[in-house]
Amino acid sequence: MPRDKTMDRRDRLIFAMDVAEPATARDLVATLGDAVQFYKLGLEMMMSGGYFELLDWLVKQDKKVFADLKFFDVPATVGAAVRQLARRGVSFATVHGNQGIMEAAAKAKGGVKILAVTVLTSLDRGDLDDLGFDCDVEELVLSRARRALSAGCDGVVASGLELPAMRRAVDQRLLVVTPGIRPVDNRPVDDQKRVVTVEQAFRDGADYIVVGRPIRDAADPRQAAQAIQATIAGIFPS
Repeated sequence: MPRDKTMDRRDRLIFAMDVAEPATARDLVATLGDAVQFYKLGLEMMMSGGYFELLDWLVKQDKKVFADLKFFDVPATVGAAVRQLARRGVSFATVHGNQGIMEAAAKAKGGVKILAVTVLTSLDRGDLDDLGFDCDVEELVLSRARRALSAGCDGVVASGLELPAMRRAVDQRLLVVTPGIRPVDNRPVDDQKRVVTVEQAFRDGADYIVVGRPIRDAADPRQAAQAIQATIAGIFPS
């Protein structure tokens, strides 16, 4: 189980705002209301042209924002980008690079928590072979988690499948955000290959979960989010 039980349990659900237009995003925020407090904004929204306006608007609505931009560039450039982002009231930001990149992001983070991406939940063993990684998924995740901690990052983004091993092998201070969540145990029909349920993720040590399609594509997104919040409330009773 996660270590910090003092946080607002509603914050443990992060909704992945994977839509094409800021107007659609704002409508979703209105629909979801108090069922969601934490929003992840990624690359699709960045390319809409209204990313920072939406980010600033969410912060003004007292929502938390996870800027999932997976910075990967020259360390000095990544540090400068993180420094700019820290001025906007963002809670989390992701980096996806080597030791120097992670160290630069951690040094410039200010009040932003820096999360290192371990292995994308859309990748499996065959994909790692294609990328030239001569190790299994779990070994790579644990290596990157240890390196992230030593670089000064606050945590990692990691699949729930590697959580038990990570909690055994890596310092408990590490914050873990787990994507690839499916509210029920079924085989996904999308690009996520390494998925777990809400209960499994928290049981095995996640601090936060990221949920996108199961909420966004539900007949009633608010009801879907509330159902997940009810599950979380059962795991973390006040």
